[in-house]
Amino acid sequence: MPLYHIHRLKESMHQQFRWAPHTSGVTSVRPKDYQEGDSIEARTPYAAWFELRQLGHPLQIGDLLEELDGQLRIYKYVGFEEARWVLPEIKTGLEAAPTATGPKSVGWLR
Repeated sequence: MPLYHIHRLKESMHQQFRWAPHTSGVTSVRPKDYQEGDSIEARTPYAAWFELRQLGHPLQIGDLLEELDGQLRIYKYVGFEEARWVLPEIKTGLEAAPTATGPKSVGWLR
């Protein structure tokens, strides 16, 4: 039976998620918008949803279930849909540095 790791959408993000237009296809999510949660063993995301509801810790709209292989499912009004982490671009500080060039050629050395 698959093990699902739960990621709870932060309270401050619930209203924004609630009023965002529904899009079909893969939903992009940012790790900074989520809090680590518990894990649950269930046959499907829907079985996990039902069991969490029975335990008194229901999933809220926008919460994620992550499988061990990294697949994400986001809980929306229409059910579970595929999601993908959007990771921030890592800045090295070299982006603003001028591009390196070779030595200038001197006319008489050609």
